[in-house]
Amino acid sequence: MNDAFCVTSLCTRNGMGLRSSAASSSTQDDTHTDNPMRLTPELLKIANAFESIGDDKLRYKQLLYMATQLSPIDPSQAIPENKVPGCLSTVYVDGTAVDKGDGIIRIEFVGDSDGLLTKGLVALLVRGLSGNTAADIQNVDPGFIQKTGIAASLTPGRNNGFLNMLNVMKMKAKQLEANYQATGPSETTSSTGGDEKPMYQAIVQGLQTLKPVSLKLEDVSYQHAGHGEASKDGETHFNLEIVASAFEGLNLVKRHKLVYMLLGDVMPRIHALQISAKTPEEVNK
Repeated sequence: MNDAFCVTSLCTRNGMGLRSSAASSSTQDDTHTDNPMRLTPELLKIANAFESIGDDKLRYKQLLYMATQLSPIDPSQAIPENKVPGCLSTVYVDGTAVDKGDGIIRIEFVGDSDGLLTKGLVALLVRGLSGNTAADIQNVDPGFIQKTGIAASLTPGRNNGFLNMLNVMKMKAKQLEANYQATGPSETTSSTGGDEKPMYQAIVQGLQTLKPVSLKLEDVSYQHAGHGEASKDGETHFNLEIVASAFEGLNLVKRHKLVYMLLGDVMPRIHALQISAKTPEEVNK
């Protein structure tokens, strides 16, 4: 890593674990006096780490290091709809809405760029905004880039590009949340997930290739209790609601076949999968 410092190490030394976590809007409301720019918990830790450096060259090197830690996005996500306008380099950002069973919709981002420094800025935002609600993401004051000293390491063009990235991610967060809510609530969306539910996890993971806007999976095996094919431990019958752009141009049969293909190893191990597969446009009609 040469002389570039690691944000994680610095925050750990300052007593701040960099565990990715999300705070509800009400939590941030209670603490906004200590966080006037309304940054997400993770973004606040990163911003504090950058601000504490006091050396523009070292900040620049840290951004380059963060670029090397960013996983590339899937080629299917490098599409015009995900391209950030007004950047000197080509930048793509995409996201997914996730409910981990607590009824809170959080946004997970991915991104990439063909410019190394710009990729570092993407990495900073992806890491700092992921795992938070759309409302918390909207609250982020873009002025933090000046406060942290990052702006001093950037040209005016890259500063504008950074602000464009943040604005696009804010818009995507709102849209992802709206699309997720439009599919309707599911009380047991994630309550049956976990390490003790291997079929549930296998289905969810298998469908990530579609980059779903929303995915709700419910284990309804209890409704078939007493039937020969129903296991006492469940995981034999599932209801799936999935929204993804990948279904565009496909009829109902082809959408189901696509899901079955992606779950090729799973399907023989369960008895039934009820599927509702829609595009974002169909959900928003």
